[in-house]
Amino acid sequence: SLRGEALMLRLLWLFAVLDAVLLLDTGMLFPRESSSRELKELSGLWVFRADKSPNRNQGFERAWYKSRLAETGPVIDMPVPASYNDITQDSTLRDFIGWVWYEREVVVPARWITDEGTRVVLRVGSAHYNSVVWVNGEKVTEHAGGHLPFEAEIGSLMRKDPTRPCRITIAVNNTLTLETLPPGTIQHMNDPIKYPDGYFVQNIYFDFFNYAGIHRPVLLYTTPKVYVDDITVVTDFLDNTGFVRYQVSVKGAATATLKVTLMDKDGHCVASSNEASGVLKVVDVKLWWPYLMHENPGYLYSMEVHLMAADERSTYEDVYALPVGIRTVKVTNTQFLINNKPFYFHGVNKHEDSDIRGKGLDWPLIVKDFNLMKWLGANSFRTSHYPYAEEILQMCDRHGIVVIDECPGVGIKDIRSFGNASLAHHLDVMDELVRRDKNHPSVVMWSVANEPAAEMQPAALYFKTLITHTKALDPTRPVTFITDSNYARDKGAPYVDVICVNSYFSWYHDPGHLEVIPIQLNAQFENWYGKYQKPIIQSEYGADAVPGLHSDPPMMFTEEYQNAVLRSYHDIFDQKRKQYVIGELIWNFADFMTAQGITRVVGNKKGIFTRQRQPKAGAFILKERYWRLANETGRLPPWTKYPCSL
Repeated sequence: SLRGEALMLRLLWLFAVLDAVLLLDTGMLFPRESSSRELKELSGLWVFRADKSPNRNQGFERAWYKSRLAETGPVIDMPVPASYNDITQDSTLRDFIGWVWYEREVVVPARWITDEGTRVVLRVGSAHYNSVVWVNGEKVTEHAGGHLPFEAEIGSLMRKDPTRPCRITIAVNNTLTLETLPPGTIQHMNDPIKYPDGYFVQNIYFDFFNYAGIHRPVLLYTTPKVYVDDITVVTDFLDNTGFVRYQVSVKGAATATLKVTLMDKDGHCVASSNEASGVLKVVDVKLWWPYLMHENPGYLYSMEVHLMAADERSTYEDVYALPVGIRTVKVTNTQFLINNKPFYFHGVNKHEDSDIRGKGLDWPLIVKDFNLMKWLGANSFRTSHYPYAEEILQMCDRHGIVVIDECPGVGIKDIRSFGNASLAHHLDVMDELVRRDKNHPSVVMWSVANEPAAEMQPAALYFKTLITHTKALDPTRPVTFITDSNYARDKGAPYVDVICVNSYFSWYHDPGHLEVIPIQLNAQFENWYGKYQKPIIQSEYGADAVPGLHSDPPMMFTEEYQNAVLRSYHDIFDQKRKQYVIGELIWNFADFMTAQGITRVVGNKKGIFTRQRQPKAGAFILKERYWRLANETGRLPPWTKYPCSL
């Protein structure tokens, strides 16, 4: 039958896709407690010191990691997770560049030490940017780059001297070079008439504050010696049958017995298997839908992997549960399809940024932001300009908020940042990002960079390599990068699946002249689509508005001017979204901190909410628009036909 043939083709496609995935050596599953795994959160106060020696290297020269930090000099309290910059009254720490040192002593349950069949893993959710980690004075790992997790198995070190507390030392360096992501340069000011001895500055090419420190939770977790190391899922559906193609990677034993069970939200088993890889068929499937696209958005199944293994000394059992959303993503030359239905991005760009804690993970802030996004009628956001915390993506999975997942490739402006060393690091970062986020149904597209100097000649090979590599890592999602280049000279655009364009007509260009927006925005869309025949997202647009500043006729920096810019852009969006424009993401969700400069009055004020998450007038314009856009789709249940308060 035709349906049988279609079913066979779907299954063949699923197998082909997962077989084509460029598999990495190890997994980076989010730590979850289970009957076989324990967690010990190390959030709270750590001991802290910034290395303010002229070369910032005294800590390594004097081996601060070999003894308690308090024994080698003065220390202060420092909360983790948090940026260290805004915690004290010391301006030199706020703007500090170089190595800082964190330390925490931990007592662990005795059974973790006595049971040699237990692995103990130290995991850092993220630290900015380069990190070295010691346990009891012995180096256990180092990691290049921020925003992504890293870990080390430390059980054997702890067992060397089971009577002493476990002393964890983490050195973190926020220095940016031409080969880091994001890139930067260190500039030494050697004129003794103008600058103090040894004076230098960190130059950056991005417009947000270079917050630093341990930004996400540090924790210890256990697994058995034989354990589930990684899981990869790819989903599809045909009519009312869902398919979950999965692959489980086991470490610690050559052979193991597996039981894979897919449960619905009520805990009922809907499919199971005894194989390490295969396809689970789900009858009467409940698809994962975006917020405002379905009456039951964000539906998640749970895939429980139960492992049993044995050696001559012991038997091992491991259990890991992975949330799974069944959905598909496809791109045509005019549409973005989720579950074969056209999806229009009406959303926001964000930052991990707030008062005092900087980029530190903060649950009250996360929940507040999700309530504001849903109040706004936003169905999506971009993780500008770096990967956000896994906890945020888990919220997106549950609430049906669609994500464009961006790596830290922001500010690649210098031709020297297109060299082989930079590319190698960028490829490593994409490996880490895809490995971490590949199973999130909310993640529908990868973004490999923001506003690079894409008109430079080396950009062609750089982005071709980068995008080809990312598609090999994950053939199931489209890949983009965010451009502000000239459409005719952009070297990366031929390789992307979706064109994402940033433009600030009447702000950075023709400032104060609102009348240019319709002409220039229309030309922008026509030019990009005419050349590349690919769907377009307006990935940034907006204007600074100082809250409470008013003027009529509108003037720059007033709330009225921000409103006028939004309305003018929206008029053109409404013409083009009937053709090939598939989304609009406001810059920005909320005001955020930047480096000090003559164009920034205590940060960037392009938020439609203040940094304290209070609405400006523009928030209400966007709310009215987004709910209207959602209602126009005709797929909403009756109770969402008007904006509801959450």
